Amino acid sequence: MRKIQTIIVIAGFLLALAASAAETPKGIKKIEPLPRDLEIQLALSALPRHLRDGATVYVLNPDKGFEVARKGTNGFHTFVARTGDDTFRGCWPLTEYRDDILYPVSFDAAGVKAQMRVFFDAAEMQAKGTPPGELKKIIKERYLMQYYKAPERAGVSYMVSPILRTYVNPDESDDVRTANLPHVMY
Repeated sequence: MRKIQTIIVIAGFLLALAASAAETPKGIKKIEPLPRDLEIQLALSALPRHLRDGATVYVLNPDKGFEVARKGTNGFHTFVARTGDDTFRGCWPLTEYRDDILYPVSFDAAGVKAQMRVFFDAAEMQAKGTPPGELKKIIKERYLMQYYKAPERAGVSYMVSPILRTYVNPDESDDVRTANLPHVMY
């Protein structure tokens, strides 16, 4: 029952964000924070239940970027991405910071060292007021210059949340959808 209630609350919040996105001016600099408890719950939903209690959880501070909400003990880190690595693929121009992108994602130690940095750098630059097009250019250049390194070993990233909202095919366009797509990435 609690899982159904959580899904309903998250779905309602996502619908409200989608509705407000139409009213948001282009190029918005700051993302409104989620209620802290909801953001923590949504971030933890990325992980299987047996890993949640020991995970490090991050919340978004719109003035600084991601910050630790709870220190973990099991090596997994989780947060709710708002401007994620999928934003930087494709040739479509990033002309605005969307306030309706929400996808819970987690990384093990290998992913924390390699992939998580992109998400955190994007949030930090956005908080500092970097224009959207410039942010995409910087991140793409960092990939080309190998500033972001490939993982040293195979790792795992859980995204088993019952709901997420992100780009459909970021290589082609900036279309966004809400989906039920729990999955694990290796």
